[in-house]
Amino acid sequence: MNSAEWISRNVSHWLPSADSLKKFALATAGRAPLARVSEAAKVPDEPVPARVRSTRERLKGSLRRGDEMMSPRQLRGILEQLRSIVDSQVSEVEGGRRASQFADWYCQAKPEQRRDCWFLMSEQFAPDPQLVLQARQQYELALNTADEGRAEMALRLALVSPRARLLQRFAAFENGVRFLVDMRAQLLAQAKSDKRLLALDGELEGLFSTWFDVAFLELRSISWHSPASMLEKLIQYEAVHDIRGWGDLKNRLDSDRRCYGFFHPRLPNEPLIFVEVALLDALPDKIAPLLDESAAAVNIKKASHAIFYSISNTQRGLHGVSFGDSLIKQVVETLKQEFSQLKVFATLSPIPGFRTWLTRHLDETVAKLDDKARAALELVLGGPALDAKKMLAAADAAQSLDDKSPLRQWLMRCAAFYLADALQDGKPVDPVTRFHLGNGARVEQINWGADFSAKGLKQSYGMMVNYQYDLKRLDTYRAQFASGKMAVSSRVRALRL
Repeated sequence: MNSAEWISRNVSHWLPSADSLKKFALATAGRAPLARVSEAAKVPDEPVPARVRSTRERLKGSLRRGDEMMSPRQLRGILEQLRSIVDSQVSEVEGGRRASQFADWYCQAKPEQRRDCWFLMSEQFAPDPQLVLQARQQYELALNTADEGRAEMALRLALVSPRARLLQRFAAFENGVRFLVDMRAQLLAQAKSDKRLLALDGELEGLFSTWFDVAFLELRSISWHSPASMLEKLIQYEAVHDIRGWGDLKNRLDSDRRCYGFFHPRLPNEPLIFVEVALLDALPDKIAPLLDESAAAVNIKKASHAIFYSISNTQRGLHGVSFGDSLIKQVVETLKQEFSQLKVFATLSPIPGFRTWLTRHLDETVAKLDDKARAALELVLGGPALDAKKMLAAADAAQSLDDKSPLRQWLMRCAAFYLADALQDGKPVDPVTRFHLGNGARVEQINWGADFSAKGLKQSYGMMVNYQYDLKRLDTYRAQFASGKMAVSSRVRALRL
């Protein structure tokens, strides 16, 4: 008997009988209807949030509840398919074939069905807690004995989850790695808000860190003569300065430009990360000339500066897998081999979080002003006291501020403080600063009016920054960064609040 038949046969037992309805009507005769109850006596209905059931509870049930997409019966069927993929009795080839079949269904499934699959992978394929406990106890007993190494290996094996084996089987078929990367991209959106998915997310990140190690990546040069499908990827994935069309892309791949990307053999013709480089004769302080399609190409024989003006990750599913630092190092070595005259390797980078940060920390920055700077700002803003709303409103007119403007000078000083002193857990708040300083660069120069586009004004009132890679001091700066000290040039230090 299925659930529908059982409900139809037994529903009469849940309904009140005719006699009980009659008794209730007599007992309530003469009473005021509920609508007449005084407002003060009303108790507002408070919605009681439904408790989220784990897959363990759902698999034991017979009916789905709340917003659960799959019924327990469907969930058991999916679990059986996943277990068949990881079955130790089948070969890698057969396991990969089963994984491919499951992936075909998954790609057509609804988002809620995919989410249920994530829960199953996360909760039903964990390490055996009893085996882990026993292995840990044996390891502790074996410390400082001849059996310590063997006990350690046993503990390692106990901690290897069936989940890892399952994901490896998915990687066995032709598009399996692509499938897993895309699956994690979907998963990441919910993993932060649902702790039940953290195990699956962590397993994927750990596997990707191995599979996408720089030792398995290939650095390739991307030019105007590269396949059209690859060039379309550049347009699609450019994250810093949007590529406006084929003319814009051709300018970025001109004779005085270079573009490099990391590629993985299981994701052919799709860069995992790429960097755009301009060959110049000086350190740039504005982005517009680099993006000007009508500008003449620089004589590369006289170029002394290699400027990284855009670095874009293309795979959301590889979040947390770091290969940007290796990309820059390899690109520097490649450029040095092609252009021996290059002396300076630097960036022209956005300051994406500055405006948001300043809005939240305005009082803090104002408190750091000396009397002279405070008086100059008060004079400009027309008041004896600095008003936060007035200051932020005036800063919106950044394009009209000349180099002597107290407001402009204050904004640049705040930007210097933000880049060099605004820390969280001992690291820069700004993600771009954190990336470059972690790779051994230093904050070299803050540029006013470097990007007065709508995006540039929204991010940082139009300011950009140069990070310089001093090849002789990379290890020194990287060590400083690890100890919580930021590498900052003297000119930027002089600006700080």
